[in-house]
Amino acid sequence: METKLITSNKAIKEWYKAGSVEDFPEDGGMAIKYQDTQIAVYNFTSKGEWYATQNLCPHRLEMALARGIIGDECEEPKVACPFHKKTFSLKTGACLSGDNYQIETYPVKIENGQVLIGIS
Repeated sequence: METKLITSNKAIKEWYKAGSVEDFPEDGGMAIKYQDTQIAVYNFTSKGEWYATQNLCPHRLEMALARGIIGDECEEPKVACPFHKKTFSLKTGACLSGDNYQIETYPVKIENGQVLIGIS
């Protein structure tokens, strides 16, 4: 299955090598660190897609989103915080639980078996 590139409207100043495809769990997430920032990287294997968001859940300010459950809601890929069950769009970062929260999203691409995160 070919992996899709997920992009955003932000100008990318660098592509950060997060690791190899094999480093990330299938249909799950894992946190990586870029400078002082924790980024949650999701390998949505069943859809053939990759996503990246901030790892910090804005609801209770816990570094937990990489351990959340991924799925979709009306064709919108999402992650649910493992502690508080707030759900966020993996594409836009919008809170899908009806709350006024937003998370940062990052573009992801796969090149030569490496997972690259677009940093603005």
